Formats: sequence, structure tokens, C-alpha cells
Amino acid sequence: MAYLARIEPDHSEVISLPAIIAPRSPSFTELEWSVIRLARIDDLWTIRPAGFVRRFWNLLLGRPNPELANPQLEALRRGAVMSWHYGFTVPGEVIADFLSAGFSLAQYELMVTSIAQAIASPVPGQSPEAFA
Repeated sequence: MAYLARIEPDHSEVISLPAIIAPRSPSFTELEWSVIRLARIDDLWTIRPAGFVRRFWNLLLGRPNPELANPQLEALRRGAVMSWHYGFTVPGEVIADFLSAGFSLAQYELMVTSIAQAIASPVPGQSPEAFA
């Protein structure tokens, strides 16, 4: 019975891997950072699913659909919108969506602390009321 034979070659030597593999430092790609920055101008209504009335209203006003086509980037955008508005006090389901999209808690903390720093230090030449 050929199908019961081992497919892998039998190596008598054992290859040892390091016991602890250092995790990758929490960071985002350029695209992900741009999604986080652009989420600053999104309102809270953009994270709710669009019903018939809102889709019709957006059609009349000429507003595009704010949702991103990539589900991972959409989870990032939703988390960033909530963080721009509420900081660390976001609902658990938003964090769960963020984590289920493939991001880590360290990335979430990096995103929220970066947003908090951006709010705390406004751009020179702008009034602080522009960030409220």
C-alpha cells in the first residue's frame, strides 16, 4: 500500500529551533497608518451598518459609502473612529472585531496612544478648538 508510506524523508538529525522566538514589534504599515489618520474626519454614524434610509439619503446627498472594501482595514477604521472620539473607552465589541481582524492588543494600544498624543499636541497654527 503505497499511500500509507511516509511522504517526508526520514532525517536522523534533529533541527533545533530557538526556544523563544521574539514577537514582532507592534507596528502598522503605511496604508494602515493612513487609515488611522483618515478616521479622524469620520463621524460616528459611519461605523454603523447602513440601512435603506441612510443609503437613500447618502445617494441624495452624493455621499460615498464610508466603509472600506478590505474587512481588515474596515475593522481598523472602525476602531480608529471610536478611538478618535472616545480614546480608550470603546465598546468591547469594537476591540473584539479589531482583534479578530488579525491585529494584536499591542497594536490596539499603539493606535490609541498615538491618537491620544495627536489630540494632546495640536498642529502649530491651529486653534485647540479644531480638535474638539
